[in-house]
Amino acid sequence: MSQQLVFIVFQDNDNARYLADAIMADNPHAEMQHQPAMIRIQADKRLVINRETMEEELGRDWDVQEMLIDVISIGGNVDEDDDHFILEWK
Repeated sequence: MSQQLVFIVFQDNDNARYLADAIMADNPHAEMQHQPAMIRIQADKRLVINRETMEEELGRDWDVQEMLIDVISIGGNVDEDDDHFILEWK
């Protein structure tokens, strides 16, 4: 059975580094790759970005929509609300 990788790629900047740390905290099964000028995070079938974890990383309120400024590419189906941004294959 082949893997169904979901992924998200960010510009490599300060905001994205906080995002990457939060994503890895909530998704220990994920793999992070630093590439020139970008950070790619991928996992088998599902990645979850939690508002609460990101707020802990930043030390301030955070809106899930803020991360879209730094996104280069996404692979997977998106399910989004005020508290989560989920990438998965359905």
